Amino acid sequence: MPCLVCRQIGTNLYVGISLKGHSGRNLIRNDIVGGSNLMQPEDLVKGSIKLVSLPEVFIKINEMVDDPSASAVDVGRVISQDPALTARLLKIANSPLYGFPARIDSISRAITIIGLRGIRDLVLATASVRMFSRLASDFLDMDNFWHHSVYCGVIARQLAGRCNALHVEPFFIGGLLHDVGQLIILNKLPEMAREAHLRARDSGLPLAQMEREVMGFDHAQVGVELLRRWRLPANILDAVGFHHDPGKAESCPVNAAVVHIANHVAGRHHPLAVREDSHGGASPTAGTLDAGSWAQAGLDAAVLEEVMEEADIQFQAMLALLLHRAA
Repeated sequence: MPCLVCRQIGTNLYVGISLKGHSGRNLIRNDIVGGSNLMQPEDLVKGSIKLVSLPEVFIKINEMVDDPSASAVDVGRVISQDPALTARLLKIANSPLYGFPARIDSISRAITIIGLRGIRDLVLATASVRMFSRLASDFLDMDNFWHHSVYCGVIARQLAGRCNALHVEPFFIGGLLHDVGQLIILNKLPEMAREAHLRARDSGLPLAQMEREVMGFDHAQVGVELLRRWRLPANILDAVGFHHDPGKAESCPVNAAVVHIANHVAGRHHPLAVREDSHGGASPTAGTLDAGSWAQAGLDAAVLEEVMEEADIQFQAMLALLLHRAA
């Protein structure tokens, strides 16, 4: 018989249901008691303030991008106050991701060519990867996680270029951060994260489905709650929040469909992998490709071969630049 138990996340006390885990461990599942869900994705994000706080420079730039009185010069001045960030952005601007014929040697030039919103998104990419790459796990292969995430971002950016998107960086960010909710769950509910991954690995069912079975919500819901706290625009929120169910996206369906396709491609070429007792295992599947996703994105599946050829070069460069080590 399951029994009611208490647990604490941050300063909040929750009541849950004790159940047997994958290998006989006792787990505490978020459940419905008295008609109300006692733990929600926002509770995990609120309890992870130190983990998920972006640097002040991004907060300033994000505000300036939406301020009509702020100029490119103003944004450049803020970025230039952080020499390390300036160097990383210039390396990305001169990488195969953009392929500019002439070298970009100043932030002001990078802003002029890439645009304010594009630079904002690149600052977010470098800041978020630096922040989360410090996490370690004894069962989720973190190098593999970042390979999957960066590849998804690069594929999404390439697909966005094929569907004539005005700005392609939000697609890259959506792909890069589509699984960031997994890292929050891993940090705050490690035993439940393990349980969901092992169930997905052994059953072949989608990880998100197993997370909902174990916890009552999935990593997409946690991820979008985090990005909402970061005050990111709707095109990135929909890409992350609906990367498993693109047909449900209403505000930005193209972003959701493109990242869904990119995630499916990344799942084949750089699948997530789990470790149990140091033994490798099959990856939890992202599920099947939504039948309407290509049409929703306004693309033909025939573009994929060309996209992947271009993405391979960009992927290796971005992996090295974002993770600050050889790819």
